[in-house]
Amino acid sequence: MIVQDLDTLFGTLSRIPDVEADNLHAYDATDGLLLETARDIIGSGAKVVIIGDRYGALTLGTVAGLGVENVRVHQDLYTGRLALQRNASRAGLETSFTAHELGRELLEGADAVLLQLPKSLAELEEIVDAVARHAGPDAVLLAGGRVKHMSLGMNAVLARYFESVQPQLARQKSRVLVARNPIPTTGMAPYPLLDYLPELGLSVCAHGAAFSGARLDIGTRFLLTFLDSMPDATRVVDLGCGTGILAAMYARQRPAARVVATDQSAAAVASALGTALANGLEDRISVVHDDAMSTLEPASAELIMLNPPFHLGSSVHAGAALKMFQAAATVLAPGGELWTVYNSHLQYRTALEKIIGPTVVEGRNPKFTVTRSRRAGK
Repeated sequence: MIVQDLDTLFGTLSRIPDVEADNLHAYDATDGLLLETARDIIGSGAKVVIIGDRYGALTLGTVAGLGVENVRVHQDLYTGRLALQRNASRAGLETSFTAHELGRELLEGADAVLLQLPKSLAELEEIVDAVARHAGPDAVLLAGGRVKHMSLGMNAVLARYFESVQPQLARQKSRVLVARNPIPTTGMAPYPLLDYLPELGLSVCAHGAAFSGARLDIGTRFLLTFLDSMPDATRVVDLGCGTGILAAMYARQRPAARVVATDQSAAAVASALGTALANGLEDRISVVHDDAMSTLEPASAELIMLNPPFHLGSSVHAGAALKMFQAAATVLAPGGELWTVYNSHLQYRTALEKIIGPTVVEGRNPKFTVTRSRRAGK
């Protein structure tokens, strides 16, 4: 395989179908530093696994920049999976990797693992535990991130699963941690968690990457106080479902409803399925891994419940919420309702009026606002 210049390769990458903006990029300095570090450690015949690749920089850089063939990849976000496929196709590299969920199939026999460090220690621990369990006995883990987002807690997590953890010198505000000699792990995996929430009478399942873990986040808690005011719908969507608490609470209260819990995070969708199973609601709740209801039929939902994120990766950006509002406008049936909870300072009501239709404030507390938006129609 002809090895390509990484800067040239990176310049061809796109975030599509994820939100695009001048301050949002398809690669960062950490991608380049991870690949440069890997160049000195792994050979072209190595079995390499990529975890956390955002849009394809690590995967395609490993294939085209380092000359490694048959790379295995895990990405949590649906948008990242589509972006990788699109960028690989444009580069003629669509057959150079295989996609897998986190687990044995992804990691078995791996010689090296390249990881974009996740934001949460819980997500990091679930990943590192899987590496220690399933990768080869001499596997090397290269974990990189932006220095401002790294913490000593990350070193501590790695040290629980590897005998040696060596921080490398920082460059371009990024750093790589090199972990060697995985410690054999045979006991119970730390994730998913299954916790009981007494205030809801609900068991909640949470994988490491699930927002808020197995706890009830304060935005969802506030939205749940309006559950009795929501319409009695039979076709319902919990958009950006996280661990599926909204879906489970609505399905339990309205036995005739059929709820779709959907999220762009594979960990969230797996968590929501676990929550449904733990509460005997699997016959009323289905889970879908997709990007802002991209696989749902237009005008197919009578009610959508939404607690939108206000970050894209580590950047504060309204683009994700606006994309969800636009998707809701498509998926809602005429007369259908979108119930949204958001940080009050974000002032989404104007956007909701414009994109969905008439929007009223149902409630407000010192931090959050809950709105009801009605799709034009009957």
